Amino acid sequence: MILNRREMLKVTAGASAALAFGRLPALAQQPSAIMKRPIPSSGELIPVVGLGTARTFDVGAAAEERAPLREVLEAFVELGGTLLDTAPGYGESEAVSGELAKSAGLTDRLFMATKVAAEAREQGIAQMEESMRLLNRQVIDLMQVHNLRGWETQLATLREWKAAGRLRYIGITTSSLRQYDAFAAVMEKQELDFVQLNYSLGTRAAEERLLPLAADRGMAVLVNLPYMRGRLFQAVEGRELPEWAAEFDAKSWGQFFLKYVISHPAVTCPIPATTKVRHLRDNMGAAFGRLPDETMRKRMVEFFDAL
Repeated sequence: MILNRREMLKVTAGASAALAFGRLPALAQQPSAIMKRPIPSSGELIPVVGLGTARTFDVGAAAEERAPLREVLEAFVELGGTLLDTAPGYGESEAVSGELAKSAGLTDRLFMATKVAAEAREQGIAQMEESMRLLNRQVIDLMQVHNLRGWETQLATLREWKAAGRLRYIGITTSSLRQYDAFAAVMEKQELDFVQLNYSLGTRAAEERLLPLAADRGMAVLVNLPYMRGRLFQAVEGRELPEWAAEFDAKSWGQFFLKYVISHPAVTCPIPATTKVRHLRDNMGAAFGRLPDETMRKRMVEFFDAL
């Protein structure tokens, strides 16, 4: 059965809220199953933790530089992850992502998300063609207009490419609070499958307008900077994880921070980046077990704000 937009939004909102606030008995019965959220525009399910590549995958061609990243990518897929987010603006990250995915035989097992950042139409087209070549994909799962650059021009092209079957989903991104007003204006007027924004326990401004707007407009949400580039870990350095974190199956500070993000009903998938397999495995642990309910989320905020 194909749901219309209104029906899909109702299903998505209900499923997301149930997942986020612990009202799905099946999760408790199947703790080994990775949590997934639906993409509102299609109903396709994706795991609730993805993998970012900004800074981390920007390395040279030497085997000793790329081998640890291949291990990260392999562990990511082994643990059930699929969504890999990259961009031409991340140095060599896009090329490294494509090469490692191909050499590990994972190209077709990943949900490939990348970006375009250009003012002119032809420049954007050339950039996207190069992304397809580097990622070894004839179809990109998600193409996003990076930090709104040239968004009017680029979204027109993205819609053409989506209609032609070259892109599966389209969206926009930001990682700056200064862009939130402009970002919201685009969200209100444009039909988008995804938005990507910065959100964390320490940066909660997206809760005020952008996340509710994404839910109302039926847009999936990717979250960048869920650890605020490590600043969240610095804030809790030397502190023990509170005992009550066990109530939502957080076994580390990383899982504590990620589960806060994931437990918001509008969030689809945070995309933490790492170069270490042990950190990757810890990140993926946030996609298993229980999530904090609304009361617990408030407790987490009070705890963090008191640090």
